[in-house]
Amino acid sequence: MDAQAKMSMFYLPDTMVNWPWPRVVNSHFEDVKIEVDAAFRDFRALTPESQEAFDKCDFARLAALAYPNVPREHLRIGCELMNVYFILDEYTDIENAAVTKEMVDIVLDAIHNPHKMRPEGECILGEIVRRFWARTIQTASVSSQRHFLDDFTAYLRAVVDEALDREHNHCRSVDDYLKLRRDTCGAKSAFMIYEMGVEFPDEIFYEPIVAELVQCIVELILIDNDMASYNREQATGDENHNLITAIMLELGLDRSGAMAWAARYHAQVEKRFIDGLAQVPSLGTCTDLLVKYFDGIATWARANHCWSYEGQRYFGTRGAEIQQSRLVPLLPKINCSSAPLVAKVNVADLSNSIDAALAVHRQ
Repeated sequence: MDAQAKMSMFYLPDTMVNWPWPRVVNSHFEDVKIEVDAAFRDFRALTPESQEAFDKCDFARLAALAYPNVPREHLRIGCELMNVYFILDEYTDIENAAVTKEMVDIVLDAIHNPHKMRPEGECILGEIVRRFWARTIQTASVSSQRHFLDDFTAYLRAVVDEALDREHNHCRSVDDYLKLRRDTCGAKSAFMIYEMGVEFPDEIFYEPIVAELVQCIVELILIDNDMASYNREQATGDENHNLITAIMLELGLDRSGAMAWAARYHAQVEKRFIDGLAQVPSLGTCTDLLVKYFDGIATWARANHCWSYEGQRYFGTRGAEIQQSRLVPLLPKINCSSAPLVAKVNVADLSNSIDAALAVHRQ
């Protein structure tokens, strides 16, 4: 390998090597995946090429890893929720703030009116979210619905802020970025699946120690996601909304230095969560509920890390290889604006680019 090839590789630290929660997958995964994938394709939200790239990401696998012990129907809802997040991501990532807000307003209207048919010709996001929520409220507890709506709304508002940053080519400081990213990653609303079958009192849900532990897991998820997605995002020109970029710009570090900084911060957050668990007071009849909830969200952190390598969104078919070697070939820039005009949403499939880059580095 020549010097130039070495310069274009970067090391991806293994942040979860000491995380106590193991990888587990829901036993209903295969059956539910077939159902959810078929239902999503019926929306025709993407061109055939983009749908193929979307399918390779295997978002149902993420849900099955994140919710390994929930019943079949709750897994189905979790799978649909993953599709909601990522199709929203694909649609809004290419738009300015004004168009993104229009899409967000459609989604908010749909989720607050799940029994109202969507207007003909409206952006398909409205119908996707309406059907998801109409199904969810059939089995979700009242408190889980309320908490989800609060957190999902915060997520949507943050997506508009992200679009405004993108429109102005603005990269935030690390602290400001983390404040926004805690919402744009969508993790808090995704935890709703763990409380669907129970009533979770607000006085417990918003207890400061509970909120602090939830934020720890949110940060672990966003750190790992930004580390894994950095290569894809720098290739497609969307790297400004990424922790690695924020670290590089603010601290003057190179790619590998920023990755190492993020890994150290990850370790600090891990310790904060585990230490915090020991400080949770007994909360009467809610104690067992909290134990299960914390175990669930801790499993989410492991799931997110595993899926990054098992799905093909970030590393194509080379996820297992990169997970072992920890070496990632820097992808060349991709001109996303060259996609056909009829394809309003172009889901980047970087599998071939990753294969080609790895082939070069083996020479």
